[in-house]
Amino acid sequence: MSDLIFQVQGESASATKFIAKARQFKLVIDEPKSLGGTDENANPVEYILAGLAGCLNVVSHLVANEMGFSIKRLQIGVSGNINPDKFIGNSTEERAGFKSIDIKLIPEADVSIGTLSEWLKIVQTRCPVKDNLTYKTPVKDSVEKQYVN
Repeated sequence: MSDLIFQVQGESASATKFIAKARQFKLVIDEPKSLGGTDENANPVEYILAGLAGCLNVVSHLVANEMGFSIKRLQIGVSGNINPDKFIGNSTEERAGFKSIDIKLIPEADVSIGTLSEWLKIVQTRCPVKDNLTYKTPVKDSVEKQYVN
């Protein structure tokens, strides 16, 4: 199979709000009031965590099916901690991103814990979002000047 290309485009609605479009879907990204936003929607790092959970959900069901069992219910919890000092410009010491991310999967399935452990090992290696968060992915930045006539 050839590479799939995913893209998001959008425009700043304010200093803390971004409105993006992914395919036919509108995504509103905003900061909580404590960070100067209007709290209209999730913030960028919450979208990362939600994207990770959503990807784990898809891969979890796919792998379970390949292993011959079904998941009746799947709860996924994802949390991460960030020191905001670099983000707000108070420090250059710590990284701006997550220090760590914790994932908890609680599947309801008629299989042993041994099978679930094997299932989890496979899921961890096949989730594209987890792969992007775990390993360096080249990111190319550019800027263009918009000229006003």
